[in-house]
Amino acid sequence: MWELTREPGLPIYQSIVKLIMQHIQSGLLLPGQKIPSERALAEKFQVNRSTVVHALDELAAMGIVIRRQGSGTIINDGKWGVYTGPTIDWRDYLMTDNFDVHGTFMEQLMTLRHSSGYIDLVTGDLPLELIPTLELPNITWKEFLKEDAYQDKLGYPPLRQKISTHLAAKTPQFDQPDNLLITSGAQQALFLIIQVLLQKGDAIAVEAPSFLYSLSLFQVAGVRMFGIPMDDEGMRIDALEKSILKNKIRMVFVNPTFQNPTGVQMSLKRRQELVALCNQYQVPIVEDDVFADLYFPETPYIPSLKELDFDNVLYIGSLSKILGSSTKIGWLSAPPAVIGKLSDARQEMDADVSIFPQVLALNAMNNQQYAQKLSRLGRQLSDRLQLFTADLERRAPGLFDYRLPEGGFYLWLELKQHNVTMKNMHALFDAGLLAAPSFLFGIKKPALRLNFARISPDNSLEIADKLAALSNHYWE
Repeated sequence: MWELTREPGLPIYQSIVKLIMQHIQSGLLLPGQKIPSERALAEKFQVNRSTVVHALDELAAMGIVIRRQGSGTIINDGKWGVYTGPTIDWRDYLMTDNFDVHGTFMEQLMTLRHSSGYIDLVTGDLPLELIPTLELPNITWKEFLKEDAYQDKLGYPPLRQKISTHLAAKTPQFDQPDNLLITSGAQQALFLIIQVLLQKGDAIAVEAPSFLYSLSLFQVAGVRMFGIPMDDEGMRIDALEKSILKNKIRMVFVNPTFQNPTGVQMSLKRRQELVALCNQYQVPIVEDDVFADLYFPETPYIPSLKELDFDNVLYIGSLSKILGSSTKIGWLSAPPAVIGKLSDARQEMDADVSIFPQVLALNAMNNQQYAQKLSRLGRQLSDRLQLFTADLERRAPGLFDYRLPEGGFYLWLELKQHNVTMKNMHALFDAGLLAAPSFLFGIKKPALRLNFARISPDNSLEIADKLAALSNHYWE
């Protein structure tokens, strides 16, 4: 039972932490059970006593064990003995903090889109010609005010019911309108989570690269971000576990479906592994699923993390990627205690969502052709991607590496022989192209994120030619 496997690159104390966690999960160690003394464990593991002390201190900090002077160390029965399967105690996360929001480099870059002569591939919206055409409701000003009177602190009840029903078509558990908070886009949901459930100094894990690096929300709140490398299946679980053990990760933030910026679709196996690992270490997951309705027609559906572990995942969705960012309608699905705390905090901030976009969003989702228009949009996005990558292969063969996304609207182009710096980004701007460089997303890899939804049949060849010229002549 106490045979220690030492993994290459993993400190010995972390191997001890991992072994004890595995024994708890398998039932070899039970809630309330006393474990051997520090001296006895040091002898069993053939390590210094200080190494055992370090490991037990880490477990105590995570709330896995309780250490009492003179009584030894026991498995925390309050944390592990209540449920048949591990479930996060959300009460630990219900706290408040002050807030402030500053501009980002991404916002500065996007101001260039208002200047003439640029092809905008950086904006995170659909172009106007792809936004589904939906009729506005025939409603008077007084009727708007009447609908506003129906609002509660969670948002407009008819819209919450419609979104719950929409989500419940995939997972019946979603049909709980009272567990849903309407937000002013996905970013307000992130903002509330950061300000209410985290505190200064907390550590979180995010994908590397990730669009979260371009947001100032975490830095302003004093939250420490640790990037977890990705592969073709999504966030690497082995790297995440090492970070949890080393950095005392408080939450994991992921964008598993057509990830921003890479477009990677996290595999079902990887999602299951992520949920299992976070359950093991009692770390909640925040799932940003704003591209959930932008699957290409030929792409098989993969269940969300929320579907795999309904109680322990905070789920963020949005209509802004479909109806445009000006719609500013998002939602957050979470346990009732969490939703209540978040909605109370929002009321204190006087940041409730206006009734106008909520009524418009409800009207759009109630449209009989809404599902058909979503399907058509997915086909249009797929066609644009195929056209552009074909043009890129013809005009810039072998200059870029990329993996074709299966939905969403981001293409991650990696330059094979060049770098991407602030200095040579000016060459991109001088060529009339606006794209997001890799350093905005927390990595130094020579890569660009393109919004291929904004590449039309009319400008596809032109963009491919400009990228080829930049790669061949201007990039350092």
